[in-house]
Amino acid sequence: MKVKTSITLSEELVQSIDGLSGKQRTRSEFIEEAVRDYLERLTRRKRDEEDLAILDHKADKLNKEAEDVLSYQAEL
Repeated sequence: MKVKTSITLSEELVQSIDGLSGKQRTRSEFIEEAVRDYLERLTRRKRDEEDLAILDHKADKLNKEAEDVLSYQAEL
């Protein structure tokens, strides 16, 4: 379902949007796609930061496990 909303943009930004959106899609479609892409990037960045925090928290244990595994590796 679409919800009608109103936003205020600079004239320069509107001109850029109009120039890039072409005749294939409306200004609204262009802005919706841009916002959707931006939200996906923010969501991915947040998830990556949370994953990194978990890895940082567990780094010492993970490094010790890796060293243990590598100690079993045979010399070639």
